Amino acid sequence: MTEKKPTRPFGKTLEVNAQVVNGKCPFCTVESIFVSVHKTIFRCITCGSDVEQKINGKIAYIPVGGNIVMEDARDFNKNG
Repeated sequence: MTEKKPTRPFGKTLEVNAQVVNGKCPFCTVESIFVSVHKTIFRCITCGSDVEQKINGKIAYIPVGGNIVMEDARDFNKNG
């Protein structure tokens, strides 16, 4: 008789490895907390801008492709 493996409620296992660091945001110029969205890309939790972390003797945060801010969730509700 073959045993059936228990299923997970949402399918496969999802592994999340987020880093949380602090530093000065080059966009809003505030000492802020940054959350990783990729290995070297971090998002400022104060203004929502994405910055790239550069390590060259000291850690520096460099703007990534302009000021990218996540859209407000209320905007999505207006469209349907």
